[in-house]
Amino acid sequence: MQNFSTPLDVLGRRTETVALDHSSRPDVRRDATTTTLDNRQARALVDAARADPDTVLSAHSTSLIGLVPEVVGVRRLQYGPNTVDHDKPAPALVQFARAFVNPFIAILIFLAVVMVFTDVVFADPADGPDYTGVITVSVMVLVSAVLRFWQEYRSGRAAAKLKAMVTATTAITRNRNGIPVTGELPMDDLVPGDIVSLAAGDMIPADVRFVTVNDLQINQAMLTGEAVPAAKTAAPADEVGIATLLDAPNLGFMGTSVVSGTGVAVVLGTGRRSYFGSMSSAIVGERPETAFDVGIKKVSYTLIRFMLIMVPVVFVINGLTKDWTSAFLFGVTTAVGLTPEMLPLIVTANLAKGAGFMARRKVIVKRLPSIQNVGAMDVLATDKTGTLTEDRIVLERHLDVDGHDSDTTLWYATINSHFQTGLRNLLDEAVLASAGPLVTARVARDNVLVDEIPFDFDRRRMSVVVDDGLSHVIVTKGAVEELLDRCVAESRNGTEVPLTEARRAELDALVAEQNALGMRVLAVAIASVRDPNDGNAEHTGCAEYSKDDERDMTLVGFLLFLDPPKASASAAVTSLQGHGIAVKVITGDNPLVAAKVCREVGVDADRVVTGPEIDDMSLTELAELAERTSVFAKMNPTQKARLVEAMRTGGHTVGFLGDGINDAPALRTADVGISVDTAVDIAKESADIILLEKDLTVLEAGVIEGRRTFVNTMKYIKMTASSNFGNVFSILVASALLPFIPMIPLVVLVQNLAYDLSMLTLPWDRVDEEDLARPRTWQTGRLGKFMVLIGPLSSIFDLTTFALMWFVFAANSPEHAALFQSGWFIESIISQTLIVHMLRTGRVPFVGSRASLPVLLATGAVCVFGLVLPFSGFGQGLGLVPLPWSYFPWLVTTLVGYCLVTQAAKRAFMRRYGEWI
Repeated sequence: MQNFSTPLDVLGRRTETVALDHSSRPDVRRDATTTTLDNRQARALVDAARADPDTVLSAHSTSLIGLVPEVVGVRRLQYGPNTVDHDKPAPALVQFARAFVNPFIAILIFLAVVMVFTDVVFADPADGPDYTGVITVSVMVLVSAVLRFWQEYRSGRAAAKLKAMVTATTAITRNRNGIPVTGELPMDDLVPGDIVSLAAGDMIPADVRFVTVNDLQINQAMLTGEAVPAAKTAAPADEVGIATLLDAPNLGFMGTSVVSGTGVAVVLGTGRRSYFGSMSSAIVGERPETAFDVGIKKVSYTLIRFMLIMVPVVFVINGLTKDWTSAFLFGVTTAVGLTPEMLPLIVTANLAKGAGFMARRKVIVKRLPSIQNVGAMDVLATDKTGTLTEDRIVLERHLDVDGHDSDTTLWYATINSHFQTGLRNLLDEAVLASAGPLVTARVARDNVLVDEIPFDFDRRRMSVVVDDGLSHVIVTKGAVEELLDRCVAESRNGTEVPLTEARRAELDALVAEQNALGMRVLAVAIASVRDPNDGNAEHTGCAEYSKDDERDMTLVGFLLFLDPPKASASAAVTSLQGHGIAVKVITGDNPLVAAKVCREVGVDADRVVTGPEIDDMSLTELAELAERTSVFAKMNPTQKARLVEAMRTGGHTVGFLGDGINDAPALRTADVGISVDTAVDIAKESADIILLEKDLTVLEAGVIEGRRTFVNTMKYIKMTASSNFGNVFSILVASALLPFIPMIPLVVLVQNLAYDLSMLTLPWDRVDEEDLARPRTWQTGRLGKFMVLIGPLSSIFDLTTFALMWFVFAANSPEHAALFQSGWFIESIISQTLIVHMLRTGRVPFVGSRASLPVLLATGAVCVFGLVLPFSGFGQGLGLVPLPWSYFPWLVTTLVGYCLVTQAAKRAFMRRYGEWI
C-alpha cells in the first residue's frame, strides 16, 4: 500500500502509520519524498503538548534538576547521539569510478576492447599489432572521465567548506547528587528527558516541550516558512493534533531558533527521532533521475539504435562483396564513425566552463549536470521568505482609527517599544526602525518610564507606563481583539469619542481588510491612569501597575507589519518569465501573506491553494492544478515535494529554490535544487547549486549559462551525429558499388579524431540570442529527424565525389583505390568541418552569426590538416596518396554546392519545427 502522510510523515519510518491511503492510485510512487509517520512518536508529541509540564516531566522520568548521569548513559545507549543523517561524499576513488558511468563512454570502452582483438591480438603478422585506434579511444575515455571527476570533486569540496566548522553547544541541566548543575555541553550529548535552558540567539537542539517561558518567541521559518516569530507558552494546548503539530504553542523543534525571551524545556526527541532528523534520514541515498539524466539517456539510445541498424548492414554488404575479415574490421570502423566519441568530453568541458563562469558570479555548482538542468528549467518553484521577501519584519503602515496614516499612532508605538525592558522582538525593532533615531530620541527625552506590564499569552499584549510630565500614561500594544475589549473610546482627530458597537464593527472590518492584504495587525491604545502630582503618596515615586490597570482605554490606531518584497524581486520575476520560466511560489506561510507578496512581485495570486487542499489529489490531478495555479501556501515538506514531483510528471523541468528544513525533500525531488550558503545544512546537502546571495537576480546568469551550455552541447550532438550518419550512409552505398573498401579504417579514425579535437572549442562558441530566449530541453525525436534530413545531404556530395574519382580521375580499380580514398578523405574532412559553421546557427553563417575565434581557428586548422595530410609522409604511411591539382577546382565547386543546399535545408527545417538548435 502506498501512503502519503500528513505533515509529520518525516518523523519516522516504522510499521504503524498515520497516513492518507492512496493505494488505488497508479501514478503514485514511493521515493525520498514520500515517507511514513511513526505514529507512536507523533502521538507522544501530541500528548506532551496537551499535558501540563509536571505530567510531561513525570512521563520522561525527569525533573527540573535534570537527569542523573547513570540515566543519561543508559539513554545514550538506547537512543544514540543527538545527530542526524547526512549524505556523505563518496571516497575519491569511488567518485572517479562513477565518472566512467556514461552510455557513450560505455560504447567507447566496448569499441576499444574490440580493437584490442582486431588490431592487436589477431593483427596480421605481416603488419604487426596496431595500437593507434586503441590508444586514441582510450585517451578520449580517460580525459573525459578525469575532467568530469575533477570538476565535481572540486565543487564538492567547495560546497563542504560552506558549512560552519564549529561545535554547537547548548545549556543542559544535569542532576549531580541532587543538585542541579547547568553547563554548556555539545548538542550531540542530549538525550530524551534532558532539561535545556534557552535564550535569545540559541538554536533549539532537539524537539522539546517548554516547561517555563518568559516572553519566549521562536523563529520557525525554516520549518513553516512564516517570517513572524511564534510566541511560545508552557501551558497545555488541548487543540493540538497531528496535523497541527508544528503550530503547537508549547513545542519547539530542532533547528529553529530563539528570537527573544527565555525558556526551560524538556527534551522529547533527539537525532533521528526529531522532526529534522527524521526528514534528513528520509532524503539521504539515491536521488531521482533529473531531466539531464533522462535526456542524455534518450540521446544515447537514439544513436545506439542507428548504430545497431547501420553497422550490421555495412558488415553484411562488405562481407558479401569482399572478404569477411576486412568486413568485420570495417564494421567496427563504422561503429566508431557513428559514435560521437568526444560527446562525454565536450559535455564535461561545457559544464566545467559553465561552473567556472557561475563560480565567478558567487554561485557554487555541486553537481555539473545541474547547469544544463538550469538551462532546461521551465518552472522555478521558490519559497517566499527571504527569496521574494527581505526575511525581516517592517512596519508597513501606522494608521489612525479611520485607516489613515498617523504619526500619533507611531509616536505611542515608539513609546511602547522603546521603554519595554525585556528583549525586544522583531516587531519592536520594526517600530523603532520606522520611527527613526530622531523620533526615538524625542520619546526618550519627553517621557520617563514608571512601570511595565510584561507580555503574556493570555492577554496577548504588553504595556508600559510613562510619565509624560502631565500624568502617568499607560501605552499598550497587542492583539487587536484583546485590546479592543479593553477600550471604551477611540481617538478621532485628537478627540476622545465613545466607542459604539457600530464603530467596533467598522474597526473589525478595517482590520479584516488589512489582514486580507497579508498584513499582521496590532492595535495601540492609551489611558491616563494617575496624576503623579495628586498628592497621593501611594501613587508617586515608584508606582506599581498591573494588568488590571489596562482598562477604560482609548484606541489610538493600528500597526501594520509585513515581511516586504525585495526591491529586486519584481524585476527578477519579470526577467525569468520573459525567459520562458513560470514562477511558482510554494510556501508554508499564511495564504493572505503569500498572496500579498506575490501580487507585488508580479506572480499571479488570483488563486491560492493551500496544502490540505492537495492531500487527496493524485499526481496527475496535482499536475493539472499546478498548470493553472502559481501560489501554494500552508504547505508542509511532503506537500512541497509532491507538488514538485507532480510538475515533473507533467513534463516540466523543475527547479526549486529554498533554504529551510521544510524545503529539503523538494530540493531533492526537483530537477535542479537551489539553495543558499546561509541555509540549514540539510538544505545545502540536498541542493545541486548553492547561491552565495539569496536573490533571484543571480539565477538569471545561471539560466543563461545553462542554456548556452545546452545549445553548445546540442550543436556537437546534432552536427556530429548528422555528419557521421551521412558518412556511414555514403560508406553503405560505396560498399555496395565499389570493388574495394572506400575508406581506410585507420584514416577514418584519424579523420574523426581531428574533427573531434576541433569540436573541443565549442564550449567557447557564441550562441545566438534567440537560442537563449526560452528553456532548452532534450528533443530526442527531433534529433533523429535532423540526422535523417541533414546527414544524407553530405552523402549527395560524397556520391558526386565518388563519380568524380571514378570517371574523371580513373580511380576505378583496386590498384587505384588509394587515389579514390585520398580524394574522398579530403572532401569528407573539409566538408564535415566547414559545415560546422552552417549548422551551428539558424542564421546565415559568417554574416548573421559568426563563430568565436577558438572555433574559427580550430576548424581552419582541421581543413588545412585535411588538405596537407595526403601530401605528407605521415599521410602516405596511412595509405593516402597526393592528389592532382586539377582535383581542387572540383573540390571548391562541391563545397559551395554543399553549403547552398544545406542552407536551404536548414530554412525548411526551421519552418517545420520553428527552431534550429
